Amino acid sequence: MARLMILNGPNLNLLGIREPHIYGTTTLDMIKASCEKLADFVGATLAFYQSNHQGVLVDHIQAARKEADAIIINPAGYSFSSIAILDALKIFEGPIFEVHISNIHARDELHRHSILSTVVKGVIAGLGPYGYLVAMLTALHVLGSMPESIPAPLRDIPR
Repeated sequence: MARLMILNGPNLNLLGIREPHIYGTTTLDMIKASCEKLADFVGATLAFYQSNHQGVLVDHIQAARKEADAIIINPAGYSFSSIAILDALKIFEGPIFEVHISNIHARDELHRHSILSTVVKGVIAGLGPYGYLVAMLTALHVLGSMPESIPAPLRDIPR
């Protein structure tokens, strides 16, 4: 059974009301519920966290070394500034996927270049909340833990 950890950075607790023209109206609780349903469907365990505090996120990343096989992280504003999160991610031995609800590459200069992208296996940007589910399925695929319940065209893609 694959163990996935999803981490969410600052201000994502305000999804649904924060800049809906960029992030939409889906709340983080709605995203969490969708992720939990997918985890149940594929037989994975899921730890889902959000913090506005860099140190708390670093603590979760460090704990993931023993508690998770893969990390999915939406670092939000820390994408562009957090050396502490970058260094913590470097220590994690499993695959890491970075998720952004918006397409950061089409945004203003301050929100365009994630320093964390240098240490992740893949970046999913601009798919809205669906990006979390894509990241979960991709993590399962990379881990070799794609269950038979996933249709063959999605499951049998070479790694």
